[in-house]
Amino acid sequence: MTVLHRFALFASSVSAALLLSACQPKANDSEVNAVQDDVPVTTEQPESHDEIDAHAGHDMMNADTAADGTLMTDILKDYTKSMTDMNNEMMMVMAYNDPDTAFAKGMLGHHRGAVDMAKIQLKYGTDETMRQLAQDIIDSQQLEIDIMNKWLASHPDSPKPKPNTEAMQQAYAKGMDAMHADMMAGISDPLPDMAFARGMLPHHRGAVDMAKVQLQYGTDKEMLKLAQDIIDAQQPEIELMQDWITRTSSAEAASNAVDKENSANAKESVEIDKTTKPNA
Repeated sequence: MTVLHRFALFASSVSAALLLSACQPKANDSEVNAVQDDVPVTTEQPESHDEIDAHAGHDMMNADTAADGTLMTDILKDYTKSMTDMNNEMMMVMAYNDPDTAFAKGMLGHHRGAVDMAKIQLKYGTDETMRQLAQDIIDSQQLEIDIMNKWLASHPDSPKPKPNTEAMQQAYAKGMDAMHADMMAGISDPLPDMAFARGMLPHHRGAVDMAKVQLQYGTDKEMLKLAQDIIDAQQPEIELMQDWITRTSSAEAASNAVDKENSANAKESVEIDKTTKPNA
């Protein structure tokens, strides 16, 4: 089985899992066969890259229920659609032969996903640090989206695989596998600000991983510079989110401990009152 087919199977299962429960990925035989029929092998250039995007996850876009039959929350539905759209576009990286073109196309979808997630945070989130980060992501990554769109307009893909095409595809597949699994767990957090931080953290790590693949296999100076710029910009944001998650989780745990102690004290006070109060 080719790298493209293996990643197509993975991406199909991710789309299904996101839209069902953001927990356990599962794809039935008909979905797997549909993806295998629609996605070309790596040795041939597809007639249209949009064909892959159009088919991936097509039959699952209207699902509003989780695996247990309960309705998904509005924020989880928004994140689910964002991740599915991003996944469909990033799948296309596996159909490209030229490493530079693959990086630009894959990172384009990745950045669009980040902007969508940031807009969801601005819609539902209340924490000022995470809201500011969301706005910073929109401002910076939209500029890079414009750079990649302009570059792709004048840099078509190579008609045939290059010596390092398969290695490049394997590296991207490995990184995307880890990123999507961690993001699924992150966006399912019931607290909006925490869902954004826990979802965006592996998303940023995925961007850094993709940029490192480009630095290893790419040759275009503009895309190599963009890859390094992405690493330099997103690594500090990764550290910011890590610190915020740690501090917020610790504060929440401390608050829960106080609430639990207060509840226990109140219960004990009631019991003492019952035992000491004289009978009427």
